[in-house]
This record gives sequence, C-alpha cells and structure tokens, in this order.
Amino acid sequence: MINNSSLQKWDRLKAKQLDIQFQNEIVHGMNCSPFEARAILDKVHDVYCDFFNNTGTPNPGQCRFVVTSIENGPSQKLSEAEMITVTLTIDAGEEDLNVKEQGGVIVLRRHRLQRIAQEAFIQGGLLTIEDIADRIFNCGTRTLIRDIKAFKDKGIVLPLRSTIKDMGRALTHRTLIVQKWLDGKEYTDISLATNHSIDAINNYVKKFRQVVALAIEGYDVHTISFLSQMSVQLATEYVHLWHHSDIIPARRDELEGLLKKKE
Repeated sequence: MINNSSLQKWDRLKAKQLDIQFQNEIVHGMNCSPFEARAILDKVHDVYCDFFNNTGTPNPGQCRFVVTSIENGPSQKLSEAEMITVTLTIDAGEEDLNVKEQGGVIVLRRHRLQRIAQEAFIQGGLLTIEDIADRIFNCGTRTLIRDIKAFKDKGIVLPLRSTIKDMGRALTHRTLIVQKWLDGKEYTDISLATNHSIDAINNYVKKFRQVVALAIEGYDVHTISFLSQMSVQLATEYVHLWHHSDIIPARRDELEGLLKKKE
C-alpha cells in the first residue's frame, strides 16, 4: 500500500526549490501549462548556466568553508598549514531529495560526502574526516569511516587529506590505483575514478615496476623500501600485488618485457 502522506512530503519539499518557484511564476503569470513552464526553465538553464555562478556568492544550499590547501605536505602541522576557502554544496535541492527518496538517509549522506570531497579538491583544498564529521555533517567519525570503506570496496577513492597525502589508516590509495592499472584500466580512466592526476598515476606505476624488479632479484621488503624510497608498508603491498593479484595478460607481458629489457 502506498503511503500518500509520505508522497505528499516529497512533493512539499520539492515545492520549496527555486526552480519550482520559477515554474509557478510562469504558469500563473503567463498562463502557461506546467509542461511549457518546465520547457522554458530548461531553456533558461541551457542559455544562462555559465553566468549563474559568476558573482562569488554561494547559491542556496552552498556554504563557504576554510580547509587545508592541497599544497601542504603530509607532515605539515595543521596549525601551521596554508588554508584556503572553498564553496561546498551541502544541499543540492531536488537532486538530493531524489537521492534520499530512492535510497534513504545513508545513500544521501554518501552522495553528499563524495560531492563535497570532490568540490573541495577541485578548488585546491582537502577536507579531513574531522572537518566533515564536526563542522559539516555533525555525525560520528566512525560513520564516515564506514562510508569511506563502502566507497573503497567499490574501487572509489575519495579525495580527502588522509587519502591524497597517504596519512593515517587510509594508506591504500596508491595500491588501489596500481590495481586498477593491473586490471587493464588506462591512465585517463583511473584519473577520473580516483581524482588523481595522470602524472601522479604514472609515478605510482613506475614505483610499482621498480618494486617488482627488485622483488624478482630477491631483495626483501625492507631493502626494497630503502632503495625505492617508500614506506615498508607500501613496498609490502606492492609485492603482495605482484604475487597475488589477478593481472591481465597484457599488463603482465608489459611488466615482464620491461624487466627483460633491464636485464
């Protein structure tokens, strides 16, 4: 049985959006049908969308936050780090309402988490778990850690300070990127999926190749770590990938071909 009161709730919430108000003005002020009003609204978006956000003023549902700059190194203390101001979309209006209506609260929170992390990253900033938990979502850090793991299980790396800068419990994004390459993904596809530059991905793959070469020559992970100038944990993960990952034949041939050239 359909709960009519629940359906009416979504209708009431959507009626508070600016697009709906604009359509109502067209319907009542110009005696247009709702279909015609929607067509006019779509045309307005098509023509003027590039000019809507040129004032520097946040749109409804957006807020400005001070976050750490992506230029700060992983060892940089936050108290001494460079900070920048970014604009984040906390509530995207009808888009978010549709997500919640179809998926519920958890799906909406993760949808918003991915959006604000990418928005901050695009603007040159990095959010921390504390930023999101205590300043934006007002939820527990354990909740966010579960959300981040859910994304990781899908092969999605959120561009947060802990993942981009290899800090804390999230020191796995390089391994995930190399795994995608071993699966046959191209650099451009990996870049879009992980929010990392193609140069960074190329560097990770080169380091992985170096680790594989040293591992084949019989060096232990501590020596590999020293020679490759990386952490023992990352060197261990790369060696484990080489021995246990399901590498597509083309990538395995590429690795073995490079090693033969080196010999």
